[in-house]
Amino acid sequence: ALAARVQVTWDVGYLNISRDGLSKWRAIGANGQLPIPPIYISQGDILELTAINHLDKPLSLHAHGLFQRNSTFYDGVGMATECGIPPGAQFTYIIETRDQCGTFWIHAHYGTEGIDGLRTALIIHDQDPQLLDEYDEDVLLTLEDWGHEPYDDHIKMLQTIAEVDMPPNHPTVLINGINANFSQPIRFSPGRRYRLRVISMSFTYWFKVRLPGHTMQVIEADGISSRPSAVDGLDLCPGQRYSVIITAKESLEFNYALNVTFYNDFIVDIPGLTTLYHHVPIVYHDNAPVKTYPVIEDHKVKWADELAMEPRDELMLLEPVDHHIVRSVKALPKDLGVPIYAFGNYSYAPVPVLPLFTALTTGNLALLPSTYAPQLNAIILQHNHIVELELRNPDSVIVHTFHSHGHAFQVVESGPVHKNSSIPIKRFKGRQPMRRDTITLALGQYVKVRIQADNPGVWFQHCHQEQHNLSGLGFTLIEAPDVMQRTLRVPSEMIEFCRMLGHSTQGNSAGRAGSDMTGIEKPIAISGSANSISDTV
Repeated sequence: ALAARVQVTWDVGYLNISRDGLSKWRAIGANGQLPIPPIYISQGDILELTAINHLDKPLSLHAHGLFQRNSTFYDGVGMATECGIPPGAQFTYIIETRDQCGTFWIHAHYGTEGIDGLRTALIIHDQDPQLLDEYDEDVLLTLEDWGHEPYDDHIKMLQTIAEVDMPPNHPTVLINGINANFSQPIRFSPGRRYRLRVISMSFTYWFKVRLPGHTMQVIEADGISSRPSAVDGLDLCPGQRYSVIITAKESLEFNYALNVTFYNDFIVDIPGLTTLYHHVPIVYHDNAPVKTYPVIEDHKVKWADELAMEPRDELMLLEPVDHHIVRSVKALPKDLGVPIYAFGNYSYAPVPVLPLFTALTTGNLALLPSTYAPQLNAIILQHNHIVELELRNPDSVIVHTFHSHGHAFQVVESGPVHKNSSIPIKRFKGRQPMRRDTITLALGQYVKVRIQADNPGVWFQHCHQEQHNLSGLGFTLIEAPDVMQRTLRVPSEMIEFCRMLGHSTQGNSAGRAGSDMTGIEKPIAISGSANSISDTV
């Protein structure tokens, strides 16, 4: 099929709405509606997404999982790759899909506008006839957490309790945009093969998805096609996506229930309150009874596991490694509220000059870490170097997530952070390691992932739990700034938006020369386990 330019306009504004039937509050939607309709395009298409900002604060949009090759300025991270669209202004994001297809989503990425409603699925249909021949029908399942007040108000409430305590107003679940208690049925016809695309459009909790009595064949994780592998269920952290093929039964005798569990391991577990169990009806025949199955304990379920998956494109393990970089989750506890977090020696915080503009305007100094403020936790990568990131979560209570902008990383190994741990070391099992862009950092464990620095740009790396991201759990990859200076041309409107919002567009992080950071707020330093960058000779 010929590539198309697909134009979508979002008139972004506030909506007083009750999406779960429990509480009505000032959410954020597009074109006067929530949920926002999914966007469907085909590989090779160019999506032109125009956002008109009718909020009272800046706005930016991120296409979660899209590499934005040669266009890091369209990545949509407020105060990293753009200053945001000022109130009353509009901007068009141009999203090219030449080298990507699969299951993605779009959400706001300036402040809390995404968790307040501004999110939807983005499906890029594959053009590979061999893959299209493997299933008959495409079914979308979006899973969302939904609060009871604007998230900024929720954060104020969180400051009054300890993080592991149950919030007094825990979120509810939306499935395909509506209260999960009223989930719309999915109709199956005997013998047909369904590609179920599952998206965790979540900012707080995890989801588990199972269809007892049916086998799931995983064929995609986070926009990367995989060799089919049979699993019993999916366990998705905030931001993850999977596609599975489910072959319908040959009989109309029974209907079934797709089980969706909403959970968070570090909040006090009160079944039906903090852990929620929902069912999506799988209907073969309107008058058929629902077949029930005994409950299977989670540890007996074969969950999808990226270390056991293989990419369909057979991209080999990236080697030799040029840089081995360790980043540990650190926390500065507070008596109440969410701790101050760091993925490095400093808690991440925005600075007056976008790191993108610093990388583009400081010449050879852009290659020096001292040109970037400490709170950016900037790591400068040379073009095409192979990097292994070792992401450590030494915590024994709080589980984290890791989302990479600009890359899908190879998942190489996981294991224990602490010595004398009973946690096993696990390496990828196939011929090639699976790739994805979002992963769980389990308690007391590390994950080793690899990327090649072949996408010059500024790429934010962060925890996808909103309260942790806002509390500083992030770092910045400054990828090939010398190549960026030769090849990137930032749209003039983006430069003008920065000026309108009072931000300089050149110089170091403080808008000054060299390493002079006069005028920048003092970074919050967090001591703890080592963060290191080591060159492999």
